Amino acid sequence: MCKIGIIGLGLIGGSIFKDLKKLGYDVVAVSQSQTGDRIFKSYDILKDCKVVFVCSAMNKTIKVLDELEKDLSSDTIVTDVCSLKGFVCKKLRPYIFIPSHPMAGTENKGFENSLEGLFKGAVWVLTPFSNITDTSIKELTSLIEKLGAKPLITSAREHDEAAALISHMPMLISQALFLTASQNPLAMQMASSGFRDMTRLALSNEEMANDMVTLNHENIQDAILRLYKSVGELTCGNYPGLISKIKSERSKMFR
Repeated sequence: MCKIGIIGLGLIGGSIFKDLKKLGYDVVAVSQSQTGDRIFKSYDILKDCKVVFVCSAMNKTIKVLDELEKDLSSDTIVTDVCSLKGFVCKKLRPYIFIPSHPMAGTENKGFENSLEGLFKGAVWVLTPFSNITDTSIKELTSLIEKLGAKPLITSAREHDEAAALISHMPMLISQALFLTASQNPLAMQMASSGFRDMTRLALSNEEMANDMVTLNHENIQDAILRLYKSVGELTCGNYPGLISKIKSERSKMFR
């Protein structure tokens, strides 16, 4: 099997690392915080890799992609795993760069919370933005499928708009809900499973959350305006009919 590199061993990078090792790949990782077998400090170890996953924090990813330009060959496939795609799609790279985003994770962070099978059944979005060959895309999607995920190809713009609706806005709403309710001591004493589930995303990785809100604020604001409209429809329209429709469509999504 080909050699695969991973930069950053947090929740996502660590989970990729564990899965690929279990699958029998020759996998190496570059991490400044973790030590162990097949884990190194320098990008030199990545020179003969066929595929490299950049799993750094979003605010560090551009710098990593720039640094890799001097270490990787032109036929190396590189992908990042950032939850935003527009900001990484502004520069052509001397290697084969295919931005991507695995729709998997938890509210936890760090290698200690990474786990095998994290991507099983998850959608993994790819946003090719330059003249990347079908062969390169197929190589990456094949590897993603071996991780148990389902590849989905779209544009960076469409990805970021959709991510605001189903990931970034819900996180912000979860945080705002907790912040609002915490101002009422009785509410906090009464809070139970429903409030716990609604505010799970308030525990999101602070660094990642700040990057999402900073880099995708326009799409998040638009998503919140759409939410206001939907709340209005629920309170002024055919509530039972809308709830029935919601239950039906949601049950199809999450069987």
